[in-house]
Amino acid sequence: MGCALLLGVSGTASAQQATGIDELLKSIRESSAQSAKINADREARFLRNKADQQAELARAEADLRAAEGRAAAVRGRYEASQKAITDYKAQLAAQSGDLGQVYAAVREAATQFRAAAADSYITAQFPERLKVLDQLADPARLPSNQQLEDFWFLLQQELSENGKVVRFQAPVSAADGTTTKRTVTRIGAFGAVAGGEYLVAQPGGGLITPQRSTQPSGPAEDFEAAAAGEWLPVAIDPTRGNLFRLAALRPDIIERIHQGGEVGYVIIVLGFVGVGLALYQLWYLAIVGGRMNRQLKAVDAPSADNPLGRVLACLKDDGRAHDPEVLETRVSEAVLRELPRIERFQSFLSMVVAAGPLLGLVGTVTGMIITFQVITEVGAGDPKVMAGGISQAMIATVLGLLIAIPILFINSLLGARSRVLVQILDEQSAGLLARRLEARMGEGGAP
Repeated sequence: MGCALLLGVSGTASAQQATGIDELLKSIRESSAQSAKINADREARFLRNKADQQAELARAEADLRAAEGRAAAVRGRYEASQKAITDYKAQLAAQSGDLGQVYAAVREAATQFRAAAADSYITAQFPERLKVLDQLADPARLPSNQQLEDFWFLLQQELSENGKVVRFQAPVSAADGTTTKRTVTRIGAFGAVAGGEYLVAQPGGGLITPQRSTQPSGPAEDFEAAAAGEWLPVAIDPTRGNLFRLAALRPDIIERIHQGGEVGYVIIVLGFVGVGLALYQLWYLAIVGGRMNRQLKAVDAPSADNPLGRVLACLKDDGRAHDPEVLETRVSEAVLRELPRIERFQSFLSMVVAAGPLLGLVGTVTGMIITFQVITEVGAGDPKVMAGGISQAMIATVLGLLIAIPILFINSLLGARSRVLVQILDEQSAGLLARRLEARMGEGGAP
């Protein structure tokens, strides 16, 4: 009975296990069927899409063939048009002949005339002609008949205005930038004045007063006030204002002196002192020489206002008992007493003559040092940056020579004049001594 129970339990477990396997197999069969159905649906959709894509591909190929056909037609029309343009250009070149060369010559002449008229005094009176010349010089357009006539008129106008002196109103710019309308007197194409000032033509037809004018204003004022047909001198510039413009940049005397630097100032001070002393000594010798000449006419009446009179009077109160050596010593002493005032400043002036060029050499070396320093810092590409050092070198040298050469001549003149006066003193002192000895001998005394 016990065995029957065990068998019964074991059979139930086997039945449950078989049921689970069946369900698993069923589930697997259902999944396989479902997967097969999905795959079948996918294959069906792929086949449908393939048919649609083939239809679209056919339509695209048809569109491509149509587009290629249209492109071929457009290409054909383009090539035909290009051929027609080439034929038309050839016909135009054949029909125009030398007309293209004429237009090229007109453009070239207009360009050159435009460059010359840009800063012309005539353009200041007729500024509108630049616009006509710009149109003629434009390479992108052909000049019309009217423009060709205008060009001929401008050329004739340039020829006629070169020989005219006219007055007109025009804006004139000052050096500070202010512009005022003034009455301008134009002298052909070579100059213009306004209010006694020489004007400079600017590009575009403008006029400007230079920052500094080196020309006197008197002739310009007289020329402006002159009546028609009257001839008066006035400065002109054949280079159409370039010389006036360059002259305005030229430094004056004061600026030249400043370019010499500290060495230049020392040279100038030394030169003024030397010239002042030399002129004073010349004046003194001229006065003394005149008095001595008057004294020569009255040797027996010596005067104390001149060296000769004082030398002649040195033995006036002395007795005649002195020995000749004593008398000679007294006379020599009187002559030597007058020499310093007659020969004064000559040693100093000789020193100035020698020191002037040496100081100029110092300034030259200093300027060269400055120039080389500038070259080291910024290079030698721009000469203007080296102008300061070179100017100092040259100006110092010139200043040294300018004070040395005049003072050399003046000192030579002083030396010659003083030697003449000293010679007169020597001659008269020797004569005085001879007369005294002759007087002693005439009285019977020992010589």
